Amino acid sequence: MSQTQTRHGPTIAQVALIGLFVTALVTAQLTASKVLAFELPVALPITGAQLALPGAALAYALTFLASDCYTELYGRRAGQIVVNVGFVLNFVVLALVWSTIAAPAAPTSVDPGAFETALGASTNIVIGSLLAYIVSQNWDVIVFHRIRESTGPEKLWLRNIASTASSQAVDTVIFVTVAFAVAPAVLGVGAVLKPDLLVSLIVGQYLLKLAIAILDTPVVYAIVSLVRSREGGPAEDASVA
Repeated sequence: MSQTQTRHGPTIAQVALIGLFVTALVTAQLTASKVLAFELPVALPITGAQLALPGAALAYALTFLASDCYTELYGRRAGQIVVNVGFVLNFVVLALVWSTIAAPAAPTSVDPGAFETALGASTNIVIGSLLAYIVSQNWDVIVFHRIRESTGPEKLWLRNIASTASSQAVDTVIFVTVAFAVAPAVLGVGAVLKPDLLVSLIVGQYLLKLAIAILDTPVVYAIVSLVRSREGGPAEDASVA
């Protein structure tokens, strides 16, 4: 029986990592409507000299950092529980935001139209975001664990970069394709973007996400080392017989 299994309640690290995951997830939902544009020193073949991506990109990247740390420390099953509970909580956030938008505004309130524009994500964005989330986050946990099974407890850098880089690719392709092509075509709401623009959005978003996946590796090492120094060795994965 592992050390974490003998505890009577969650550890500070467990609460902190789950809190980071949920905080980043909620922030991503609330900041998705703003489109960011980063100027590059050189023009790239597909994206040109500017990377365009949703404001949720940085916050969403933190969810992968938190889930990778959690999976490394507490096992695949624990990681998937956090991811799938987070998926349900997405609907809670959407319900609370939309109910606030629908409620009558006081005369002293901020402009209801501006409030709705800032926080009320379109149907296409919501569908694309939720589908991308449930697929990519579970992919991240599964790939992370499969690499750990193959390489053992060493090479944390490999499973962190490989799982995050591949899951971010899955997330980006699903989100952009569904939100800006499939959903508008099927629902008849919004414009269907041209293929070249879709590819530009996918590449632009993924380049930044890939950079974050590489740069956050030292942070993952630091978190995992700190937690293990306080809690002991890595937990056994409860899903492995």
